[in-house]
Amino acid sequence: MLVGDGGGGGAAVVQLVWWWPRREREKESKMREMEREGVKGGRRCCGVGGRCGGSGGGGLVVVVVVVPMGVDMRMNLSLFFTTFISSIFVLAVFHLVFLGLWYIRLVSPAAGRRPKVLTIGQNCTVLSVACCVFYSVCGNYALNESQFGGKDSLWKTGERSELRDECKSWFAQVGPARDHSILFKWIVFGESSDEFSPIFSLWATFIGLYIANFVVERSSGWALTNPLSAEEIQRLKDEQRKPKFLDMVPWYSGTSADLFKTVFDLLVSVTVFMGRFDMRMMQAAMSGVHEGAKAEDFLYDHFSEKSDFWFDFMADTGDGGNSSYSVARLLAQPSLDVKNKDSSIKLPRGDLLLIGGDLAYPNPSTDTYEKRFFYPFEEALRPPSWYKKDHIAVNKPELPVGVSDLKQYDGPQCFVIPGNHDWFDGLQTFMRYICQKSWLGGWLMPQKKSYFALQLPKGWWVFGLDLALYSDIDSYQFKFFSELIHDKVKENDPVIVMTHAPNWILDYYWNEATGKNVTHLIRDHLKGRCKLRIAGDLHHYMRHSYVQSEKPAMVQHLLVNGCGGAFLHPTHVFGNLIEAHDATYETKSTYPSVEDSRGIALGNILKFRKENWQFDFIGGSIYFILTFSMFPLCKLDHILQDDTFSGIIKNFFGTVWDAFLYMVGYHSLYNWYRTVEGEHFPDATGLWVHVEQWTFGLYPACIKYLMSAFDVPEVMAVTRTNICKNGMVSLSRGGAVIYYVSVFLYFWVLSTPAVSLIFGSYLYICINWLHLHFDEAFSSLRIANFKSFTRFHIMEDGNLEVFTLAVDKVPKEWKRDSHWQTESTKQKHLLLSHQRQHPSKWSARAFDQDPINKVRIIDQFVIQRYQEEENVPEAENHH
Repeated sequence: MLVGDGGGGGAAVVQLVWWWPRREREKESKMREMEREGVKGGRRCCGVGGRCGGSGGGGLVVVVVVVPMGVDMRMNLSLFFTTFISSIFVLAVFHLVFLGLWYIRLVSPAAGRRPKVLTIGQNCTVLSVACCVFYSVCGNYALNESQFGGKDSLWKTGERSELRDECKSWFAQVGPARDHSILFKWIVFGESSDEFSPIFSLWATFIGLYIANFVVERSSGWALTNPLSAEEIQRLKDEQRKPKFLDMVPWYSGTSADLFKTVFDLLVSVTVFMGRFDMRMMQAAMSGVHEGAKAEDFLYDHFSEKSDFWFDFMADTGDGGNSSYSVARLLAQPSLDVKNKDSSIKLPRGDLLLIGGDLAYPNPSTDTYEKRFFYPFEEALRPPSWYKKDHIAVNKPELPVGVSDLKQYDGPQCFVIPGNHDWFDGLQTFMRYICQKSWLGGWLMPQKKSYFALQLPKGWWVFGLDLALYSDIDSYQFKFFSELIHDKVKENDPVIVMTHAPNWILDYYWNEATGKNVTHLIRDHLKGRCKLRIAGDLHHYMRHSYVQSEKPAMVQHLLVNGCGGAFLHPTHVFGNLIEAHDATYETKSTYPSVEDSRGIALGNILKFRKENWQFDFIGGSIYFILTFSMFPLCKLDHILQDDTFSGIIKNFFGTVWDAFLYMVGYHSLYNWYRTVEGEHFPDATGLWVHVEQWTFGLYPACIKYLMSAFDVPEVMAVTRTNICKNGMVSLSRGGAVIYYVSVFLYFWVLSTPAVSLIFGSYLYICINWLHLHFDEAFSSLRIANFKSFTRFHIMEDGNLEVFTLAVDKVPKEWKRDSHWQTESTKQKHLLLSHQRQHPSKWSARAFDQDPINKVRIIDQFVIQRYQEEENVPEAENHH
């Protein structure tokens, strides 16, 4: 390279050659050799940067001598990837084995903390770089001498031998190859050498040190005695100051094991047990229900003598922890000061809590019942101190010490009917957690069976029906309630019928007729005494009232309130007038309002991808299946064969396609890499042949296909061309798998952004324009807000006052309630949490977002006990 004028007309020449210094003696030897060659050529070299005169005009000649780095250093990408991937694999297997030992308690319980993935990656990177650097300095002395002195070798045999002696001293001998098995010799030793491979030795040494250090740390007590850092201690304290509430169930997740189990349980329940086994029949047989009203397991009358009686109704809880706890916190308070128009009213806590089914989502299991249902209620109203989580109540009711009868117990009680989600496992989990346990938090559960009758003050009754998956009661249940009506229910006693599914709405919506036994019981046995039907299942609040007509009213009011904690359902898809019980009913109140419900549906377009990113796994797979049969499309030119403008477009895209095929060839990226490697990084010692043996062919295959992963278009294009020329039979099974995996990845990446938009738009159109898919369109939004429950008051005159309370927005951040903490410290003598003024453990982090401060009345009305034609005052709705 010309760099300047030498002063005498001659050009100054600079020759740049890379050099990696190894030993000072070698450097001096090369310098002397270069100087001799320079003198022989009529030039004089004065060292690097020296200024020399020459016989040819005194030109400045600067020669920088460097030995080719590609020959000496050989830090090839292949060696790095090979050692890196091998290290990752070995350490991954080690950690899996160690976690297995921890799981079976062969190591310290505190040693089960998972290692940091970043740390493992850093260690493997450093180890791989070390192996590459070592080889660049010392080479692989476990090879034949002839390979060091070969034609392409820069080093002389004597120099290499001297260098080998120095490098060999870095590692101890492990014996000749003949002392080991053939497999060990092939992997560890050179092909024809009795000496230990230094690269493998270095790699194994570092791996062994890492494993030894990890095992000693985790097994010698360090995990138990090593003090935590201040940051770790603070993080643990912060975690203890927060409740362990679960997020809303991701219904559109293709990765949720719970959802797959739900589908499986539903299939088993419907196809195996439906019509063959019914838990309700077993309950009747075990309790002697043939005795009718004398069956004590189904009838409870201990509330009948109370005065000024309050009770609550809620349904469909156990979805999101924040929403479920918000409702439970309101139910647990001794009283609520709620907004009623321009004033406030104090409503005391209910003596009785009725829960209308669907206790946990998505399926009934030990995990969902404990974490999604019991845990929020226990945090809202703590169970008694003697309560044990695994206790089974053999003889219910299990009353506190000093209380001999249910009539003497003054705390809140709870009765529950199962919903369709509770029946997915044949009612097994419901029976174990509801009928065989005594406490739901601080609510006593005297209930023994899945359906029941409650006799309340002033002649009021509650019939809790179990519809199972049939949407109807069975014959034994019908027998019990029909005989109870005949024997116990007086002529003027008003009855509240509680079911899980609101048949009056769903039958009208689907144009069906379900619950025929329930209808028969109400019409032909109660004969107008059913004043109110309540249900859940639909996760909104909606009340329909009887429209005066010539036909008598079998039921006065129809009320659905499934806002106990599950995702929100719309209200705008159901008609204002419905036909039920041979009469017409008009919508009196909805929550959220119809206008709000329509606006919320827009979230399917704007928020579907954000709320359901796991749906990409489903969407990408579905799109691939739909297009699978279309690949490969070989002959496309017939589509545009025309002399018109379309023909021009065809020629244009054909040219583009040909150019694309020209740019990408089979393993083009790898072929380019191998060419560059051969030119600039020659393998004079034949190391890569041995690396291929040591790695069982991992090299060069790992590099080849790793690069192909970043060059998927050429895999698709070339494979498609081969298929079109020679047919599918020319493609190997592995090649076909690679081809379709490549197509899948591309269609997944390109289509999933469109999947969410298209699917969300479809749901929006269906819900707002066609009034279809109301469940699918709102479960996708996973809305935790708009939660409510209904509080009833049996007044002195026997009328039933009804309040529906709601909070529009559910808090997401909670803190430990300071008042609860104070009571826990100063009033330890209070064994039952319902005696506290502040029974709930957590309050909203922001005072103005706490449900207690934001609860309001959204519907209020009175049901007259004696009047057949009621003049019901309607409260103005607040939204």
